[in-house]
Amino acid sequence: MWTITTNGPDETKKLGEKLGGLLKAGDIICLHGELGAGKTCFTQGIAKGMNVAKAFITSPTFVLVNEYKGALPLYHIDLYRLNNIDEIEDIGLSEYLKGEAVTVIEWAEKAEGLLPEESLSVYLENSGGDKRSFTFKATGKRYEEIIEKIGVSI
Repeated sequence: MWTITTNGPDETKKLGEKLGGLLKAGDIICLHGELGAGKTCFTQGIAKGMNVAKAFITSPTFVLVNEYKGALPLYHIDLYRLNNIDEIEDIGLSEYLKGEAVTVIEWAEKAEGLLPEESLSVYLENSGGDKRSFTFKATGKRYEEIIEKIGVSI
């Protein structure tokens, strides 16, 4: 595990950008945190780091999934409004996890049991004002290496 604090939206996006630059097809990023913790802002940075063509990444809260094109596609999934595993299965989560894109899942804890064994979980916490605390937890060697590279590049 690795923890870092950002001091505002720009730093949050920069952290996401560093992560985005390290991602490959099939990578799964699971975001955890309360409303307003910075999940969408962080995802905007991931998209920038991936060179996603869309300039503005929005929260998919009402549409549940946004798909962005780039050299590597980005699937941005928000499970906030879903209440059970059946609803999550109904959006086709397993199809999004098949390895053709990077998948970022907000409120990933709601999909426990449906997610692969290996992923990168990021726990976001509002630390007061514009400060956000990020705790990265890797499950699998690939994600452990990502955490090491992010930590070195900060």
